[in-house]
Formats: sequence, C-alpha cells, structure tokens
Amino acid sequence: MSRKKREFQSSELLNSFARIYGFEDKLKAFEIRDFLEHYLSEDLYSEINTVNLKEKVLVLRIKSPLLKNDFRMRKSFFLKKFREVLKDESLINDLLIL
Repeated sequence: MSRKKREFQSSELLNSFARIYGFEDKLKAFEIRDFLEHYLSEDLYSEINTVNLKEKVLVLRIKSPLLKNDFRMRKSFFLKKFREVLKDESLINDLLIL
C-alpha cells in the first residue's frame, strides 16, 4: 500500500494559516510521520500509533515493546534526525516514547 506524499505541507499559504490558528505543530508531526514511514519498514511503521508535537516535545506512541526500547536507546540519534527533517533545531527539545 503506497500513500501519497503530503504535498500540501510545503504551501506557504497553509503554513501561514497554521501559524495563525495554532496547528503548526500538527503539520510538523505529519512531516515526522512521513519520515518514519519511509525510514522504517512497513511492519515497524505499523507499530507506531501516534506522532504528536506539543510544547516542543515530540511524543511517539508505539505498540511494540521492542521498537519502544530501540527508540529509547537511540533517542539522541532520532532527535537529530527529526530536527534535520524539520530543518529547525529549536522545534523539538525532547522525545517522549510511550
């Protein structure tokens, strides 16, 4: 199953709208979710329930205990990757794996 790339995220109009109405974090979470979809295998990606960004903390809800442990052990690596994806160091201060 192949998903369409979310092209709307690059739209300046949408980014302005998101900034005004306060759902900019949701768009950033979609970008990270898209990255994870391409980075992880289909089986591993299916273990991720939710990806949310709230108050500069990225929250990942993961079903698999093994995948949770992997993310926790490589937390600094993933934080760096996510910051690269978002092209902004200041958007994520911490990563919380639940």
